[in-house]
Amino acid sequence: MLRGNKLPHSVKDIATALGAEAFGAVSLLVNGASEPASAGSDDLALAMTPAYGDALAHGAARAAVVWPGADWQALGLEAAIIAPRARLAMAQLTQILDQPLPGLGISPHALVDETAQIADDVVVGPFTVIGAGVVIGAGCWIADHVSIGAGVQIGRDCQLHAGVRLQRNVTLGERVILQPNVALGGDGFSFVSVAPANVELARETLGEGSLQAPDDPTWHRIHSLGGVGIGNDVEIGANSTVDAGTIRATCIGQGTKIDNLVQVGHNVIVGDHCLLCAQAGVAGSTVLGDRVVVGGKAGVADNLKVGNDVVLGGGSVVLSNVPAGRVMMGYPATKMQTHIESYKALRRLPRIMRDLVRR
Repeated sequence: MLRGNKLPHSVKDIATALGAEAFGAVSLLVNGASEPASAGSDDLALAMTPAYGDALAHGAARAAVVWPGADWQALGLEAAIIAPRARLAMAQLTQILDQPLPGLGISPHALVDETAQIADDVVVGPFTVIGAGVVIGAGCWIADHVSIGAGVQIGRDCQLHAGVRLQRNVTLGERVILQPNVALGGDGFSFVSVAPANVELARETLGEGSLQAPDDPTWHRIHSLGGVGIGNDVEIGANSTVDAGTIRATCIGQGTKIDNLVQVGHNVIVGDHCLLCAQAGVAGSTVLGDRVVVGGKAGVADNLKVGNDVVLGGGSVVLSNVPAGRVMMGYPATKMQTHIESYKALRRLPRIMRDLVRR
């Protein structure tokens, strides 16, 4: 159950904020939102599809958000809000009801370098460390145990949750949200040997021939000097990482949303309004276009280009460039229609083999 800010809210006010229509006793006050079956009398039940209609009878809600065409009076409600697009209504409603972020000013237990420039209304939690030359814009909220390296630039109205780590040369735009333990600006996974390594030879020969131990197996570290640039309105989920670029910055475009446990490698460019879902990985120097969706556990190999409006299905592995507008699935990733045809053919193989044996 959500317990929100500036409660209670009237049904009418919530409907107005959602841009939706309200019916019945619109002056009714609610204190939060709940699933239908567990709703109390002062809760707004969320029955946004017919599948949740019957559950209203098991709760005590007097008001609910319901689907278009619902007979809300027959459902036993005193008031209703009609939501044509349920998930959009959910997004707006949770914004209305969410609790305000805690804290006021800079905690005396924070360690702030004297050269840092911090706007007057910024909140900084205890045991946070802010390095030399850091600039933090107005309206930012920074939780406890956050580490902000020297020279980091943070735009207005950003949220940095507990345990976030920002290394040197990281720049955040405005309204960026970093969930707990996000790490930005660590060195990329970039090493080189004196002679071509086996991995290089395997790529050049496509695995033909045998590989041998090199005379000098030492890996020489390539340092990452380029930092990370994060655009406006980006959100990055818990325990995700974006590595610093080698010479130029690794860049995440405005409006992009990154889920938990995602890895973005060094020199990667992610376009605007992309979605990178849980456990996805994008290898170094790859470019994702605008509005690309990378499904959960999907991977994109290094030095590739993925066009605008591409959707990569969960678990896909992209090993070559992808033109704009494609839906890709499988390993290696192919067009969705091709993947489905191949999958169907694979499932037919046992039957085909049985038929061949009988003949």
